[in-house]
Amino acid sequence: MRLNQVTVSVPDLDEGWRFYTALGLTPVVDSRPTYARFACPDGGGTFSLHPGQGSAATTVYFECDDLDARVAALEAAGLRFTNPPTDQPWLWREAELFDPGGNRILLYFAGENRLDPPWKVERRAPTPSGPWRPGWSPS
Repeated sequence: MRLNQVTVSVPDLDEGWRFYTALGLTPVVDSRPTYARFACPDGGGTFSLHPGQGSAATTVYFECDDLDARVAALEAAGLRFTNPPTDQPWLWREAELFDPGGNRILLYFAGENRLDPPWKVERRAPTPSGPWRPGWSPS
């Protein structure tokens, strides 16, 4: 299992977008005002934002190449899933459960769609008004 993505709540996605791009994350998906996802500069991890008021809405994603088998094994071991593995419209297959602290945990498989979804932000060069633009990467 690999940690892929942490999604945090922010009251204003535009402010969150500005902050995390300034921090050095590269935009991957821009569905503001409801969602934004960024690639971390090192490794394959991603980080997401959705609207809300802080950590009560935190969601942690763990990628599993063998999602259905892993969920079956975890259920056999006594873990309770609130949603079984389900194909989602964003082209991921996800299973949902909650940790003892009430944090939402999603085990998922996304394949190529994790960092390269069909709606991926176009890469554009920076402009004089700022060091980044949605989807721009110096590579």
